[in-house]
Amino acid sequence: MLKRLLLICLICIPVAVWGLYKQARVLAPEWNGVSCVSDVICMENAARHPEAAALYEEAYASVNASLGAIENKPRAIFCGSQACFEAFGFDKAAAHTVGGSGIVIGPRGWKDYYLRHEMIHHLQAERLGVFRQWLSPDWFKEGMAYALSRDPRPKLSAPWGRYRAQFEKWYRFVGKERLWEEARKLYPQGQVATSPYHRFDYEYAVR
Repeated sequence: MLKRLLLICLICIPVAVWGLYKQARVLAPEWNGVSCVSDVICMENAARHPEAAALYEEAYASVNASLGAIENKPRAIFCGSQACFEAFGFDKAAAHTVGGSGIVIGPRGWKDYYLRHEMIHHLQAERLGVFRQWLSPDWFKEGMAYALSRDPRPKLSAPWGRYRAQFEKWYRFVGKERLWEEARKLYPQGQVATSPYHRFDYEYAVR
């Protein structure tokens, strides 16, 4: 009886996760109607592979050069339709990174700066760990992605423009060489800071 219950759980839990938490589908994108044309690129429409590959490689090279080496190239799923994007659990965003598991590009996310933005999120998860990245202040994780992806838009809607400005001020304060060292020390918003760099984070983020 116990073995039967365990077997049922082993079968039902993955099915439930697949159905209820669509973002988990990045782990097996072929089951979600896309084709993986390489180890790191999956496509809804394989005919657009050259375009996707060029965007991917530019973003990868750019982030490597500006922020440090990416240890594991992330899998990127390129959706050409909104239905494909929504099948992975996303709606309004142009693209989305799921921890260190992969990147999903929506139909309006096929731009170099969007790929760089998401590649930066992947690098954050690698350098900080997924949990620490998740706990870090929004102005850091999103502001960094907007600022260092060379997003060409001079104005961003709230709160993204404010986050970008906050990160740029912090980045000037800590410098490129101390970026990841100090990023690991950042506290979630509202917690008490202890070092001079933490103090900057706390005082600026809560304004």
